[in-house]
Amino acid sequence: MNKKKRYAVMAAAICVFMYADANDTIRTGRIDEVVVTAERSRKTNIFETIPVQSLSGNDIRQLGLQNIADAVKRMAGTNVKDYGGIGGMKTVSVRNLGAQHTAVSYDGITVSNTQAGQIDIGRFSLDNVGMLSMAIGQGSDIMQTARHYASAALLAIETERPVLDKGDSRLRLALKGGSWGQLNPSVRWWCQAGENTMTTLDADYMRADGRYPFVLRNGKEKSNEKRNNSDIEQWHGEANVLHKFGDGGSLDTKAYFYHSQRGVPGSVVLYNDNSKERLWDENFFLQTAYKRHIARQWKLAIRAKYTHSWNKYEDTNAKYANGKKTEVNRQDEYYTSATLGWKPTSWLEMALAEDVAVNKLRTTVNGSPNPLRTTSLTALVSKAKYGRMTIEGNIVMTYATESLTESEKYAIKKPEDRKKLSPSLSFSYRLLPDEALYVRAMTKSTFRLPTFNDLYYLQIGNTSLRPENAHEYGAGMTWNSRPIGPLRYVALTIDAYYNDVTDKIVAFPSTYIWKMVNFGKAEIKGIDATMGTEVDIVKGYSIVANGSLTWQEAKDKTEGSATYGSQLPYTPKVSGGLSVMLLTPWVNVGYSATGQGKRYSMAQNTREYQLDGYMEHSLSLSRDFLLGDNMLRLQLTVNNITDKQYEIIKYYPMPGRSVTASATLDI
Repeated sequence: MNKKKRYAVMAAAICVFMYADANDTIRTGRIDEVVVTAERSRKTNIFETIPVQSLSGNDIRQLGLQNIADAVKRMAGTNVKDYGGIGGMKTVSVRNLGAQHTAVSYDGITVSNTQAGQIDIGRFSLDNVGMLSMAIGQGSDIMQTARHYASAALLAIETERPVLDKGDSRLRLALKGGSWGQLNPSVRWWCQAGENTMTTLDADYMRADGRYPFVLRNGKEKSNEKRNNSDIEQWHGEANVLHKFGDGGSLDTKAYFYHSQRGVPGSVVLYNDNSKERLWDENFFLQTAYKRHIARQWKLAIRAKYTHSWNKYEDTNAKYANGKKTEVNRQDEYYTSATLGWKPTSWLEMALAEDVAVNKLRTTVNGSPNPLRTTSLTALVSKAKYGRMTIEGNIVMTYATESLTESEKYAIKKPEDRKKLSPSLSFSYRLLPDEALYVRAMTKSTFRLPTFNDLYYLQIGNTSLRPENAHEYGAGMTWNSRPIGPLRYVALTIDAYYNDVTDKIVAFPSTYIWKMVNFGKAEIKGIDATMGTEVDIVKGYSIVANGSLTWQEAKDKTEGSATYGSQLPYTPKVSGGLSVMLLTPWVNVGYSATGQGKRYSMAQNTREYQLDGYMEHSLSLSRDFLLGDNMLRLQLTVNNITDKQYEIIKYYPMPGRSVTASATLDI
């Protein structure tokens, strides 16, 4: 279907639901405010028109997961690239669209990295996470930002917000330690400063030497080695002020700081894993979000954010003129967003979102013109619920322009301005009026702008690059059972999808050097399935189980390519995860497993580049103790209990068996 036809179908669908006749009655009146608190349901994804998977903070802690990447690996359709170790970089791709197509949101506002285009999710702490969710396409909140609507997938991190009475405060002290020198103290403090104001403070420190053992194999020979240059030391702190106004509005302000210094472990090839590369990272952002209903049918959300990122890369090697290579990069982003929502009837909602971002890069890398990019995103959104059907549609308009401060010095041509319309449409239908059985389907067009590295890095950058386009198509079925005796629920989802990526940005060899070009094309087909259930065994004893399974075929369809028809690198055909929690009055037991089938490190699908499949198992034991008015939680986690040696990235061995112990005191 061509662009004009897609736009016409979407416009017609939206118009039909805008002017349909609904026989709902609206009653108005005033009632006293009622505050209801409860744990979020694990089953809400079945009602959405798009696939959404989530993990609550409590589930994450019960399973003893160590970082955000460990949690994301348990979600269907996700592919996490992990370079191993506690401090290794970790990025996430959804349905093989690439990490640059996946947006990462922190308390409702996206995290940016215009230089590289991908976010290292390993830097985020799990200690203060209240909910972690992954949505294919945008999130489910109609009042979200235009950046969310423009993404192909959205990983949303929401921090925990306790409910306190006026004047109350809570303090949480935690200490975690484990294998390979891991030490991780943290402190959290919440205070209800006034009837309508809450303040929170979070701080944590983590260090580890990362010298985990592994077996090095070279043909028939093998030796026991230890990983080198995999140490990390990091600090993280954030402060929040959450205020509610008398008119129903709210203002949330967050200041966030992260600093780390780490070794960059090299690849292990022919008994040589020596590496003297070091990386320093700093990230600071200040963000604020204001929300309120401005009339019975209207609501407004305004967000603003300033981000400063700094990183330094250093490599000590005799091949450099002075024996050392140093690169320093600084990024600044000024971002603002406004979303206006309108609900003219009980069955129809509409929204208009406008985002503007200004990104600036300053680097010591010779040849960089220090670019500045201004991006405007406009999203027009409609969501209608009529009877048993829900339909959502949006159109995102993107405009990006760049200026180069030193273009003449390096003879670099300014890129052309980029304009793009990206439509999306999704729906769900409840098949039976008395059963939570739904079918759903979606189509979504997105693209990702070339990163600053794609355009300008050294001599391989190419300012003539076009945006990389992705078209997503999916259909599926979801079901949630009613409680049956001790069975609280069973939730099942299955979704089939087809993704078409064109103008893929790849590094391509030219006469003398590599060059970034729009050369690639990929077709991705797959099936995602998830399962969740909770069973009461006897009073005080219950089991919670969740599982995910993905089958995926991602082929290189680049005309003239020597690897045409081959499975894309690092794409297993089968992957999945399982978690089971046994909850008892005495001790809680959490078991989890993740695994992948065989895959290839290169586009050539030969035995030489094959990575074997693996399954990693973890076990966690925890118990809560009531000490007067205080609560103490002790937890012991054994990761990779079978001591399985495997690699996610070739020549980067993952850690074997490790033990982590933690104590958390709530005062």
